[in-house]
Amino acid sequence: MFDILLARHHQGHRTMEYPDGPPPALPERFRGKPTIDASKCPDGCAKCADACPTQAITITDKPRIDLGRCLFCTDCMNACPEGAIRYTREYRLAVHRRQDLVIDPDHEIKLAAELDGKLKRLFGRSLKLRQVSAGGCNACELDVNVLNTIGWDLSRFGIQFVASPRHADGLLIAGAVSENMKLALQKTYDAVPSPKIVIAVGACAIGGGPYIDHPEIHNGAGGIVPIDLFIPGCPPHPLTILDGLLRLVGKIEGTRASETTKTP
Repeated sequence: MFDILLARHHQGHRTMEYPDGPPPALPERFRGKPTIDASKCPDGCAKCADACPTQAITITDKPRIDLGRCLFCTDCMNACPEGAIRYTREYRLAVHRRQDLVIDPDHEIKLAAELDGKLKRLFGRSLKLRQVSAGGCNACELDVNVLNTIGWDLSRFGIQFVASPRHADGLLIAGAVSENMKLALQKTYDAVPSPKIVIAVGACAIGGGPYIDHPEIHNGAGGIVPIDLFIPGCPPHPLTILDGLLRLVGKIEGTRASETTKTP
């Protein structure tokens, strides 16, 4: 017993201070919110849109990026001859509405705010989620699982994952929703007592990801169950997921008012 106590003393406190302190350091290879410098876009050029594997980029009067479809793969950045596209270090990406993930040079992301009224009173201090893997590569599930490790300790915020949807306050969905998972997802949603919330994590759950428009894929969960929080990425970094969850339950200062990202 003494050896165990001594080891714990040497290990010290390992859980990060965020959100009360600074966020953890992001790796050098981290790719956050993409931005487009429209002043560098030559007229008639659509090389970035042509290179995008999920048609996340459209060009009409100005270029737009749908972060719900974006794989953060840099194909667009590499294809642009003028260097108009770059990936920032901005990890805050969670929104309430699907359309808020479509950004252009003149519009920032309108970040998610905390739950209102009765839902805040019910879920603000204790939120139980049933995770559903609805047909993906499991990368999003892995990054969600990171939040349960000692360094992140998601349960300190009252957010926990449960085994049964009947014990849950809502669902956290990852994966593009294959045909074989459609009924399972619907039944799991129906088994969650009302009121309930649904969180879509990753490009697959939001828009189909790299499997978009495949005949056996339903292009995400939005056409099957109502979504209350969208967290984009392929996969989203654990910090992006945590930020979205904490915004939902009002654990981050400033989430009561409209907030937008400020590109660093």
